[in-house]
Amino acid sequence: MRVGLIQMTSSDDPSENLSAVTSLIEAAAADGAEFVLTPEVTNCVSASRTGQTQVLATEAEDQTLPALCDLAATLGVTLLIGSLALRAEDEARFVNRSFLIGPDGLVRARYDKMHMFDVTLSETETYRESDGYRPGDRAVVSYVKDTPVGLTVCYDLRFPYLYRDLAQAGACILTVPSAFSPDTGPVHWETLLRARAIETGSFVLAPAQTGAHKASRGRARKTWGHSMAVDPWGNVLADAGTSPGVTSVDLDMSMVEDVRRRLPSLTHDRSYEVET
Repeated sequence: MRVGLIQMTSSDDPSENLSAVTSLIEAAAADGAEFVLTPEVTNCVSASRTGQTQVLATEAEDQTLPALCDLAATLGVTLLIGSLALRAEDEARFVNRSFLIGPDGLVRARYDKMHMFDVTLSETETYRESDGYRPGDRAVVSYVKDTPVGLTVCYDLRFPYLYRDLAQAGACILTVPSAFSPDTGPVHWETLLRARAIETGSFVLAPAQTGAHKASRGRARKTWGHSMAVDPWGNVLADAGTSPGVTSVDLDMSMVEDVRRRLPSLTHDRSYEVET
């Protein structure tokens, strides 16, 4: 399977971002990708809740989703929209929602990011994602052709039980679209991606936002970049560095079965109690 990882520097303007990601998806398809993946919050990177309220829409009213569904159908590719920031239909908070789109342009799966990025990295770098976003409550496995794919988003990466559950449910590819912090990226990003691949014997595909994001409201954000593809043995197949663009990778899906046969740790769970 040939995959294309999209790395981009989204602004807080959804129309501008749609134009940018459309060009990158077309470039990935032109390079032969059957499965194209975009990063977290493809449509809007913003630290301003007020600004998000002004530009974001519900899924039913959003303009990015139907445009990218049409594009997937036109190009005949399976497309993972890493996530879109959307208004929730039934409360004031937003949702951070990943979409898997088939080559027919139809939505195959939706996944709402479950783990919220509520952290204090430094005196100047604090995030409270749960203030603005409603967490999801279900894990999702869908398909690219006949290959099971487990959907996750960014901060989910720090919760290995989710990836184990997805792999035990059949997932052979795990997707981690992200907008990873430049504070934690240098020390944690590659290590965590490789760990999730090794623990589950899965391919891990992590398209990422990168660089300094233009902001018309609120403070500007920066992200780490380094979109990655990691194989089931933990080898890094590709690292996109810090520039926007497309990284193409060929996956040998037979490697998943081979690694899991040689190292069948997914079948070795034991129940236990914790003494304190």
